[in-house]
Amino acid sequence: MDVESMESDERLRRLEAVTDATLSRLDASDLLDELLDRVRDLLGADTAAILLIDAHSRQLVATAANGLEEEVRRGFRLDVGRGFAGRVAATRQPVVLPDVTPADVVNPILIEMGIRSLLGVPVFAAGEVVGVLHVGTLSPRAFTSDDVQLLQLAADRAGVAGQIRNQKLERATTLALQRSLLPATLPEVPGVDLAARYVPGHAFGLGGDWYDVFTLPSGWLGLVIGDVSGHGLASAVVMGRIRSALRAYALVSEEPAEVLTLLDRKVRHFEAGSLTTALYAMLSPDRRTILVSSAGHPPPVIAAPTVPATLAALPADPPLGVGTPKAERRTTRLDLPPGAVLVCYTDGLVERRDQEIDVGFRLLTEVIRPADPETICATVMSAAGADEPTDDVALLVVRRHG
Repeated sequence: MDVESMESDERLRRLEAVTDATLSRLDASDLLDELLDRVRDLLGADTAAILLIDAHSRQLVATAANGLEEEVRRGFRLDVGRGFAGRVAATRQPVVLPDVTPADVVNPILIEMGIRSLLGVPVFAAGEVVGVLHVGTLSPRAFTSDDVQLLQLAADRAGVAGQIRNQKLERATTLALQRSLLPATLPEVPGVDLAARYVPGHAFGLGGDWYDVFTLPSGWLGLVIGDVSGHGLASAVVMGRIRSALRAYALVSEEPAEVLTLLDRKVRHFEAGSLTTALYAMLSPDRRTILVSSAGHPPPVIAAPTVPATLAALPADPPLGVGTPKAERRTTRLDLPPGAVLVCYTDGLVERRDQEIDVGFRLLTEVIRPADPETICATVMSAAGADEPTDDVALLVVRRHG
């Protein structure tokens, strides 16, 4: 066997080591660790590390390392474009440093360890740079085009693992937010029965839709339903902030329109760019009267034993964070007769791409009848096709005792 054939066979062996099918059966974190171990061995490197881009800060974060574990333990991160790894991410091209100097790198650990040569390649997922994979040596090294190709192959495998890992982390974080932000159980409130539903319209299990129920010091009952545009963790975080702020403003003012005015100011300043609709209602201590203000939110449905279900007639005030900052918000007074129900919901319940929203409103009012709130929730969710929604759906039902 000639030298060229031997080199070809060796190259094939090295490629198979990185693309070994057994890697796909490993957990995402274990896959990264095993991949770095193999890359370090195949390239004869002293260190191997992967940094993934944090979706929220847009910084590269040390995620896994072999021979450079201190980088992960210290939580090293840097901006795209800075230092060696930042340059790889910014240019979307492999970068070779045959002779590392302090001017080339931002991470002091690389200098402390005495790294002399570095090779880094971008990690791609769906055509976007999601991280950087790099190897280093303690002695000067002239990395070849074959080395670059092998490391890029490993980076492609790491991109898949990184995506899986990030999805798992975001899903776990989002579900934790769901448990903390959406009431696990609704409170026992004298004079009324309550029920609610939340159904996500996407994989992460939570978005910007929420509902809330709380008793105020005056004895009035606060009822909230809202919708922050978007899905996933980012929307859930904004939703949590707005929910907390609304509760605080509800203690400051007993006028729903004023509460939403204060909330609008907060959203404009601290959550600029987010579009939020919200409906805040206050039910009187005798449960006869509802004060309600809407910030661009779909109107609630009211149904009484002797009156067909109808959409509450509310003025169309703008959503939070948009429109004229000093636009006047209005509060509407509604009656809630004995045995009547108030049904609040988010637009995912009535909006469909292939029909006008008025059709959704009509279907909703046709199925709502005064009944036990749990029964109403089940009926509405089934009739509206909300068991498999394309958007998040939140539903809150309140019935006054007869």
